[in-house]
Amino acid sequence: METLRIGKSTQGRAGKTVTVVQGFTRDRALLERLASELKRSLGCGGSCRTGIVELQGDVRDRVRPLLEAKGFRLKGR
Repeated sequence: METLRIGKSTQGRAGKTVTVVQGFTRDRALLERLASELKRSLGCGGSCRTGIVELQGDVRDRVRPLLEAKGFRLKGR
């Protein structure tokens, strides 16, 4: 299973915080489905780019158990 990195960023977003999950190597369709499921579970918006899922707000503590339950290994806070 993939090892993902969880972090937060405000760069280039007018001071708004986003949670960044990176390190995905799966195809785009699976990544988009996972991003959609995370957004629905967390009640937040976000986007999906190549190998990266961005979720609005600082939801690092809430996204970790969801990804671990899906079998991903995680690094970062």
